[in-house]
Amino acid sequence: MHKKLSVLLVSMLLVSMPAAVGVYAADAPFAEIDKANIFLKDFEKEVERANGASNTRFFNKQEALTRIKRLNEQYPDDPRVKDMMKRASIALQKSMGGFHEITPDMLAYKNNEKQLRERYRDLNRSKWEEAIRSRQAITKAFPSPDPEAEGATDIIGKYVVLENVQYPTNHFLGATGTYLYVGKPSTGFYYLSMDGRNWAGAYEAIRRYRSLVDSTLGDNLTLSVLGKVTEPVMESPDPSAEKKGNFHWGWVVEPEIIYAGERVAAVYDPSNDKSGYFYGEDEVEKIKDNWYTVKSIPDNVDPKRLMEIFATAIKEKNYKLYLDCIYPARRKTDIGTSLLGYHWDLHQYRFDEEYVYVEFDEPKITVLKGFDDNNDLDNYFLNPEQREQITKMSGEKEEMAIVLSRAFDKNGKQVGSKNRHELRRKGNGRWYVNTYDVRF
Repeated sequence: MHKKLSVLLVSMLLVSMPAAVGVYAADAPFAEIDKANIFLKDFEKEVERANGASNTRFFNKQEALTRIKRLNEQYPDDPRVKDMMKRASIALQKSMGGFHEITPDMLAYKNNEKQLRERYRDLNRSKWEEAIRSRQAITKAFPSPDPEAEGATDIIGKYVVLENVQYPTNHFLGATGTYLYVGKPSTGFYYLSMDGRNWAGAYEAIRRYRSLVDSTLGDNLTLSVLGKVTEPVMESPDPSAEKKGNFHWGWVVEPEIIYAGERVAAVYDPSNDKSGYFYGEDEVEKIKDNWYTVKSIPDNVDPKRLMEIFATAIKEKNYKLYLDCIYPARRKTDIGTSLLGYHWDLHQYRFDEEYVYVEFDEPKITVLKGFDDNNDLDNYFLNPEQREQITKMSGEKEEMAIVLSRAFDKNGKQVGSKNRHELRRKGNGRWYVNTYDVRF
């Protein structure tokens, strides 16, 4: 009996050994694997939705990585844990943002603008100094003559240089006109007139300089102004409630030249088509033409290539090419033209401050109106006569293309998520950018 029992026990142990080997200590519990995998899948979905944006909040990231880390420390040989470690590493890298190698060619536009900016800075500084000398302008404006003092009116008709003119900070609407004030009660005031074309002609030239030459100039400017003294007036320059109504004598100055940021001098000129210009303005396009890498748009351009040309036109400050990219209906009215200029300046700022390179996905094209002759299913079921009839009934075909873009900064890191751009075309015509105002 005992011998038979011993043989039976040994047999049972031999039979059970394969099952015991299958549950070795290196295997992680199924429940822990399952929970960690759930959080990892949710984290992977969040990363996919972020489309490379690094500033996204990932709600499942911490829990997923913590669980997988604990499993890997306890069960490093479990194939399931190894697989999750690999997936977690890929998802974590993607969650930190997309990256792209930035080459010198991608930054060429910045070097070109820098050279152009320096060239115009030197030219305009020289012209500004020459204008002061030729007009024998008063360069020591303060303290200003007291309008009530004897002989003070001798300053009328003379030129004066006003420094540290804050625009738009010191703008105010007075009782006798619209002005920028310069000065303070203890040293006297000058009231720089903003009425009429003297100011508008020169200031608009400053804006053109910013759009065509130097996008870093900005909006809040510290100006120097050369102008002619015309008359004394009493105004209340401080618009704050506690000081409103405190009137002070000051001298009205009609501006003639505005010097902005020690970079550009803009001149009021009533004989000029735009009533003003900055020095060297006529030469800008001729200079920039040498660095344009794209000068025209092919009639058969595809949507992705058109978006590449559109971005290039902005980077290289080719305003004519920029306009040629945009759907004609968007630029028919005065408001439309103004918006084009406004968003041009925004694009200029972003390519200077936020990103330097853009890449685009392949387009997704949809027929909005008319018969889609590229639809294989429709063509399969409809004969040529039917297709021709539907085409006539539907009218001219209109198509929309959607192209997604990703922008990268100078370090090669993706900026934000992907952005959606819409393009349109009619019939068999050329593609145009419709949503030109969307950032890259």
